[in-house]
Amino acid sequence: MKLLSLKNSLQKHVHHQRLYLLFKKPFALKTHSKHIQTSTVFTENPENKPLLCFTHNSIFDSTPTSIPYSKLLSQCTILKSLTRGMEIHARLIRFGLLKDPDFRNHLVNLYSKCRFFVYARKLVDESPEPDLVSWSALISGYAQHGFGREAISAFEEMHLLGVKCNEFTFPSVLKACSIKKELKLGMQVHGVVVVTGFEFDEFVGNSLVVMYAKCGNFVDARILFDAIPERSVVSWNSLFSSYVQSDFYKEAVDLFQEMILSGIRPNEFSLSSMINACASLGDDGQGSKIHGYLIKLGYDSDPFSANALVDMYAKVGNLEDAVAVFEEINGPDIIAWNAVIAGCVLHEHHDLALILFREMKSSGTYPNMFTLSSALKACAGMGIKELGRQLHSSMIKMDVKLDYVVGGGLVDMYAKCDSMDDSRLVFDLIPEKDLVAWNAVISGYSQNGEDIEAVSLFPLMYREGVGFNHTTLSVVLKSLASLQAIDVCKQVHALSIKSGFESDNYVVNSLTDTYGKCGHVKDATTIFKEFPVVDLMAFTSMIAAYAQDGQGEEALKLYLKMQDRDIKPDSFVCSSLLNACANLSAYEQGKQVHVHLIKLGFVSDTFAGNSLVNMYAKCGSIDDADHAFSEISVRGIVSWSAMIGGLAQHGHGKEALQLFNQMLKDGVSPNRITLVSVLCACNHAGLVNEAKQYFQSMEKLFGIQPMQEHYACMIDLLGRAGKLDEAMELLNTMPFQANASVWGALLGAARLHKNIELGQHAAEMLFTLEPNKSGTHVLLANIYASVGMWENVAMVRRFMKDSKVKKEPAVSWVEVKDKVYTFIVGDRSHARTDEIYAKLDELRDLLNKAGYVPMVEIDLHDLERSEKEQLLYHHSERLAVAFGLIATPPGATIRVKKNLRVCMDCHAALKFISKIVSREIIVRDINRFHHFKDGSCSCGDYW
Repeated sequence: MKLLSLKNSLQKHVHHQRLYLLFKKPFALKTHSKHIQTSTVFTENPENKPLLCFTHNSIFDSTPTSIPYSKLLSQCTILKSLTRGMEIHARLIRFGLLKDPDFRNHLVNLYSKCRFFVYARKLVDESPEPDLVSWSALISGYAQHGFGREAISAFEEMHLLGVKCNEFTFPSVLKACSIKKELKLGMQVHGVVVVTGFEFDEFVGNSLVVMYAKCGNFVDARILFDAIPERSVVSWNSLFSSYVQSDFYKEAVDLFQEMILSGIRPNEFSLSSMINACASLGDDGQGSKIHGYLIKLGYDSDPFSANALVDMYAKVGNLEDAVAVFEEINGPDIIAWNAVIAGCVLHEHHDLALILFREMKSSGTYPNMFTLSSALKACAGMGIKELGRQLHSSMIKMDVKLDYVVGGGLVDMYAKCDSMDDSRLVFDLIPEKDLVAWNAVISGYSQNGEDIEAVSLFPLMYREGVGFNHTTLSVVLKSLASLQAIDVCKQVHALSIKSGFESDNYVVNSLTDTYGKCGHVKDATTIFKEFPVVDLMAFTSMIAAYAQDGQGEEALKLYLKMQDRDIKPDSFVCSSLLNACANLSAYEQGKQVHVHLIKLGFVSDTFAGNSLVNMYAKCGSIDDADHAFSEISVRGIVSWSAMIGGLAQHGHGKEALQLFNQMLKDGVSPNRITLVSVLCACNHAGLVNEAKQYFQSMEKLFGIQPMQEHYACMIDLLGRAGKLDEAMELLNTMPFQANASVWGALLGAARLHKNIELGQHAAEMLFTLEPNKSGTHVLLANIYASVGMWENVAMVRRFMKDSKVKKEPAVSWVEVKDKVYTFIVGDRSHARTDEIYAKLDELRDLLNKAGYVPMVEIDLHDLERSEKEQLLYHHSERLAVAFGLIATPPGATIRVKKNLRVCMDCHAALKFISKIVSREIIVRDINRFHHFKDGSCSCGDYW
């Protein structure tokens, strides 16, 4: 009974996967024999592994003098057959043989190899004098199974007992030091190695090299390595595998080359380490050389090496070779499948990843969590929600625990498949949400335009104590930029400083971007200048901020600084530069950026192509815009909208409508911006009936409800056409309160048709909505002046003075020789002022001879006629044109941009000037383009 009790007690402590041996009728009794006859029988299992079988008469009777227990225990250790070993242990106790050191050592070794350290240690402790073999077996078992601290403790105890190590014990102790990163203890063991004379043993020497390397002391590791008298491939493997494990991949590859030059032939372990190093370096060139070694040395059929090759090629993005190696594997295992599928996902070949996933299932290989995780990422990348749901179902059937890893992947998949309800549902079901899961759901809301939800989750996450990282802050700042929530942005900024993220590239760049998009360019500039390490992303954010804020010149200057630092621009930088040029109407500089696009290979980039169309259109060259549009290979709604809007601004209304119809034929659905451009095209061309048709059919044909901007465009169009009653009726039937743009359109119509009552009503509404905007006062004063109500004009001017409302100064820009020059009315700050005014005087004489008569009535100043004429001649657009005439070659086109609507007198004068000087003058005002040529304007005097 005691033996059975011991056996049961031993079995209860088994913590590993048991390997059971086959037995033939165990312990069969032969009654005619007086003593036990036991024989050892070795058979073969289906995997050709030797199995141990017993035949005997009795397990308890007589003394087993003929049983080779040492051999039986050795065989159990090899096969890690703990159950059978425990039976032998029980018999040794029964027959009093456990005092034999040999049997005890075999049992210690067996239990250590099987991770059953409770009884291994008990046997050592109960031994009167445990010898080196027992201690070595115990220490080796601890070290092999990762119990570094226990191995070190056993070594220290053995050392105190005076038991000396040998060449088999030292490597195990040194491995334990490596596991626990105990460099100091490792150095002490090194001293014992030297004292005992084992320093020149190759096995011990290799272990010392590995210990020093894994403890981070590569200098001493290399010194010891060089001191090994005869280094075999095992010695070399020891060092460069340590380099690889410590992420010193370049050093590992260099050491491998050194080994080859020394004449040592690499083995499959050497080559596998090098393949891993090349994968981490992203060096497929060196990886291909290692592949060559594998083939040359005959290791290419080794499954482990083949899997490593697939993984290496996949990670460096050489999917063609990854698939080629994969297809050569006879019966690829799950590791090979995972490597090639994960590589496809990593490099965003999601379609190929899913094809391979289906092939894997067809081959009979069952996916594991790594496979399903990669497949989920592929579904997310392609937006295939249904397949993602199927994978989710597979996980449920597999009874996979919804932990933060699985849950985070599902949250991300549903979010990227535009299914935030499902994403949030999975998120809420995760029992213990980690940072990855929180980031996934916040990013999902942000990516799907639900910025308020994204921002609202951040404080909740913070209160939960999960913490946050640079990804969290970057995503939240992106949503804050979309919401224009500058106050919250400042709070996040303060939190990032407090949390130590003020030096993180991602966070700093996100802060720069958010401040810029919120219109706080000074704050963005401060952050940009104070950050010591400025990269491409930072320059991109800052250039975009300048471009968006109308500081095109600053954007272009910053680009030059970026070039000075040898930072190669990407398509986003070029697009921002093109937008800056568009805002400045800097045609020549825009063409130079176009050249950069071609040189950098971004000409086929859709994003850059759209910016090119926009730039050329806003710089007055609709022909160049059309050419850039024709070169866009895949035209999305942004491409079509940019070109339609460009044609509309240039007064080519019918052409814009033709292009819109072509877009519909191509199957591209318009958005609200496209329809604004269509209505503007009708407006600039006076196509009232066409505009009504488009406006009235917006919701029915395209599912888009008219917004404020659509109503404003229609009211402006009706007003310009003199249909003021229809304009008012449309305003009164709007489903929402009219904003400033709608009332501004009505005020403009009232000015054009000198309708005082309507103008006063529109102005009163605008005074309420935008009390500090000077344009409303100026337009109302113009209406009064147009009918000779000068007292009212004076009243408006007094009101502006008393209210401290300052009239926005008219500013014009002209580009000459890659530089943009700025002018205001009566400007005398230019270096060539005398020449400019001399040219204006010359033009005055020529204009008078041509029949031009100044429209002094549009000037509201209380001055004499001659003084008013002088002011008109010195308007900013005329100064810009005069400078263009003296600073550019004869016949060159002059391009001017103005921040306000071009005045009627300048419009008339520029028509005359274009004919007198035989030049095309292109003026872009706040509403549209005017192409003055041969005495006429492209707008047909309808603007």
